[in-house]
Amino acid sequence: MELNHTIIGPDQGLPILLVHGLYGQGRNLGAQARRLAETRPVATVDLRNHGDSPHDADASYPALAADLEQVIRDLGGRVDLVGHSMGGKAAMVLALTHPALVRRLGIMDIAPVAYDHDQTRYVDAMAGLDLQGITRRSQADRQMAAQVDDPRIRAFLLQNLDLKADPPSWKLNLPALRAAMPQIVGWPEGLPAGNFQGKVMALRGELSDYVTAEGEGALRHYFPQAKVVTLKGTGHWLHAEEPEAVAETLAAFLGDGQGD
Repeated sequence: MELNHTIIGPDQGLPILLVHGLYGQGRNLGAQARRLAETRPVATVDLRNHGDSPHDADASYPALAADLEQVIRDLGGRVDLVGHSMGGKAAMVLALTHPALVRRLGIMDIAPVAYDHDQTRYVDAMAGLDLQGITRRSQADRQMAAQVDDPRIRAFLLQNLDLKADPPSWKLNLPALRAAMPQIVGWPEGLPAGNFQGKVMALRGELSDYVTAEGEGALRHYFPQAKVVTLKGTGHWLHAEEPEAVAETLAAFLGDGQGD
């Protein structure tokens, strides 16, 4: 599948590919992209069933990784790869199955494990909105408040509401995401542990519960060379909470794209 993607920065240098998480879009990583693009080309993508990319019933990690593989080949065949949450899992699957396509791997606040939490309630909150007559995001926000208490999460979800459509509609493929939720919060079986030999940094939020001791153990099982870095005072959406700190941490890890 050909993903919608944006490339910024210079024409020369090993590209960096940034991959967003569930319910996100490529532009969510804009602050990090702009910083990294000071010296290297940077691509941000909308994953399938998100943003302006095509929709498909298959929302599995092998499918997401295959889409990223196509983007990487279009970018020249090798990148530094960074993914947040669901995008981090897709990035890990790609690095393990096609290691030659990735020089360095950055994983943001996710582990290669199956989680107990279920994000379906957010799908239901979005699908349950009555979009007839909605002309402003604030109107949708007031409706959604009955199902989603946190205004920050509502704002994040409502970025996916296309108010230019008539009638307004969601850019997300909500039925496919609901059906695939067990796979999305899960982790594929049978992946070759240790198959990726490049440098790996797992950046986690201090206040997040996504990378526990069990998760760190799983990271080291699949990526024995992984360096786990904790960003103080941040939760799961660390790139939005501390955009500059995340950008500088990634810049230091990824370097100039030369060497291993």
